[in-house]
Amino acid sequence: MSTARLLQMAAAGVDAGGGVVWTDPDLANASYDSVSFSLATQETSPQGIFFKPDGINLYVVGSSGDDVNQYTLSTAWDVSTATFLQNYSVSTQDTNPREVFFKPDGTKMFVVGGTDDDINEYDLSTAWDISTASYLQNFSSAAQDSNPSGIYFKDDGSKMYVLGRTGYSVYEYDLSTFWDISSASFLQSFSVSSQETGPNALFFSPNGDSLFVTGNIGDDVNEYTLSTAWDISTASYVQAFSVASQETFPSGLFFKSDGSKMYLVGSGNATIYQYSTVTPASSWTNPDLANASYDSVSFDVSSQATLPLTLATSEDGSKFYLADTTTDKVFQYNLSTPWDVTSMSYSGSSLSISSQDGTPFGLSFKPDGLKLYLLGSNTDTVYQYGLTTAWGISTASYDSVSLDVSGQGTLAQTAKFKTDGTKMYILQRTNNSVLQYALSTAWDITTASYESKSLSVSSQETVPISMFISPTGSAVYVLGNSNDTVYQYDLGTAWDISTGVYNSNQTFDVSGVTGNQYGLNFKSDGSKMYTSALGTDRIYQYSTD
Repeated sequence: MSTARLLQMAAAGVDAGGGVVWTDPDLANASYDSVSFSLATQETSPQGIFFKPDGINLYVVGSSGDDVNQYTLSTAWDVSTATFLQNYSVSTQDTNPREVFFKPDGTKMFVVGGTDDDINEYDLSTAWDISTASYLQNFSSAAQDSNPSGIYFKDDGSKMYVLGRTGYSVYEYDLSTFWDISSASFLQSFSVSSQETGPNALFFSPNGDSLFVTGNIGDDVNEYTLSTAWDISTASYVQAFSVASQETFPSGLFFKSDGSKMYLVGSGNATIYQYSTVTPASSWTNPDLANASYDSVSFDVSSQATLPLTLATSEDGSKFYLADTTTDKVFQYNLSTPWDVTSMSYSGSSLSISSQDGTPFGLSFKPDGLKLYLLGSNTDTVYQYGLTTAWGISTASYDSVSLDVSGQGTLAQTAKFKTDGTKMYILQRTNNSVLQYALSTAWDITTASYESKSLSVSSQETVPISMFISPTGSAVYVLGNSNDTVYQYDLGTAWDISTGVYNSNQTFDVSGVTGNQYGLNFKSDGSKMYTSALGTDRIYQYSTD
């Protein structure tokens, strides 16, 4: 059975004896592994990347050397263990090679030529050994696009897909003789111009129901879903993952055979970057509010904020953020020891939000730290900001994107999101409830619509101020100003707010520390709780395990 067939079966949830089971990458929760490999010694302008299915051989094509470079990995799929093995020149066929692709058994290699606008096909007498390659034939894509940049084949070789930079599109071809590009005939195309006008590389999931495209205009990886596998006319945009913090000219893209890792090569830094693309196993344990205790630890923020109404943290606890209504700014604090308030210091960075709303009550971040969402209580509107550097508040700017939530009531207090960005929750004081919205495009608040689902907290609190939702979606925590208490609500169905039930055994009175506490947040594992308070202008730390 071919590797391609194994992967195809794996994508359907079958282990087929190969031990490989594909799971669609979770770009919403993807993260850089801080693992990279420099290609500069062999290639200063890498354009494309490809892995052997077992992850122990890596191939990079580049336009400075006009060749394909082969590397071996001592640890499969770990690019930091790569060592150069050999190269193969393709300059006789094209002096601007842009992408490389191999037949699943390693006996054919295909290289996109940017000079002659064609696909070049090579035979390998020894599978996966590029020193045994010999040129066979080419296929011109000029009739569809005069600037081809990427190539991909259906697993059985019956279809070829070419990415073009002139038309900003993916072009689909049928091959009457499988893996023989001379038999290709154009079928249809799909434009990616709404997301990327400088597309460089494409990748399909093994079962053909997902497409990923990267480019150097958006500096991101765009995900599309296909309602009919391998039929690009059925593709629709899902979401994007920014790689700008690592590379501003992404040129090549590949995924590990099980979908758990993503690899991106960039011609800007001549480096391969490695990412994790699976939903992280949550280490969250619901806080034990009944036995919570104040750590006798706090941090004075009065030099920056005298009305700190909302509190947020980075995913790793190395940064805290406060929104202040006196200055109409969001302030960033750094922690030398993550989650330890005693190690906190003001970073000197802030973001003015006065042009949007002077009463910021809600503050939330996308898990990759590249989007910030602020809820303004004056306007009952959620505002969206983009960050060019993950978690760097000084790099944030207003996206000119907002959502008015006043249609469900006024005095909105907090906006929180499901971890994949497909749900949004608004804490609202008019009816003392948490309201649920669906986002048809993850993290795009303009696509949000109210689902007519809510959770009333009025029996416990008439002045709900702040809210936190557990990373598992199994519990909601509400801080109330009238009773200075944190309440827990258990959700029978994760992320469905209408299934919430008050847990009377899990509450915590914060008035013993100080009153007028407005901000609420928890450590990523649930073992610590943090609040911000008016009057004392401090952040307080509690143990909740």
